[in-house]
Amino acid sequence: MFKILKYSFFDLMRSRWSYVYFGFYLLLGVVLLFLNNDLSKAVITLMNVIIVLVPLIGSIFGIMYYYNSREFTELLLAQPLKRSTIFLGQYLGVALSLSMSLILGLGIPFVFYGLFKSSAIWDFTLLLITGTFLTLIFSALAFNMGLSNENKIKGFGYAILLWLFLAIIYDGIFLMSLIVFEDYPLDKLSLAGIMLNPIDLSRTLILLKLDISALLGYTGAVFKQFFGTSLGLLISFTMLFIWVVLPIWRIVYKSKKKDF
Repeated sequence: MFKILKYSFFDLMRSRWSYVYFGFYLLLGVVLLFLNNDLSKAVITLMNVIIVLVPLIGSIFGIMYYYNSREFTELLLAQPLKRSTIFLGQYLGVALSLSMSLILGLGIPFVFYGLFKSSAIWDFTLLLITGTFLTLIFSALAFNMGLSNENKIKGFGYAILLWLFLAIIYDGIFLMSLIVFEDYPLDKLSLAGIMLNPIDLSRTLILLKLDISALLGYTGAVFKQFFGTSLGLLISFTMLFIWVVLPIWRIVYKSKKKDF
């Protein structure tokens, strides 16, 4: 699996789109730091970009790489290799290359600006950790869409639709549910709803770490009471880890059952 991972990783790193992705974050970091003298404000602005953009890029890169490497995958399947080894290696190559572009693209300008001497280093670290989790999650979900659909258009459409649902539609349904059932105690329901969406969970963790939960009103107080504790953080990162593990498990399961 390591050889396949290595090949997929360097294949993507040679792609111009990887350099575009890296360059975008590098330029974004430089511009934000040029416009803001406060690192905390720059982190807040980055949060709004990363929470939406990272899952989208992970979905697009994942599904495109799966379909574009179809012939190479069929060649590997003819070799005495486990199917799970092939697809996990390709998935990890995609996810790690995207994660490295994100970390280096944002990390380089912030380090030169004096990140290690600033109190915002922990906020920025949390931002990169959640961004990496989102990359791993949505790359795995994209591979699942590819394995479940032979048609490229359908697979690509389902991957984008899934991102659209989790990034936008889910929030609308969730907020409407809170409004309709506002007469009932919804503390636990709100926490469960956040946990079931990795994008919302990542956004909430960053908002609370930046200590601007007061902007969320009563809901923010409830989230602060839970996510602000050590147990809440542990459960939150455990849920993000589960969001990574479950799609990977389905990649292994689907690859073994799929007739190529």
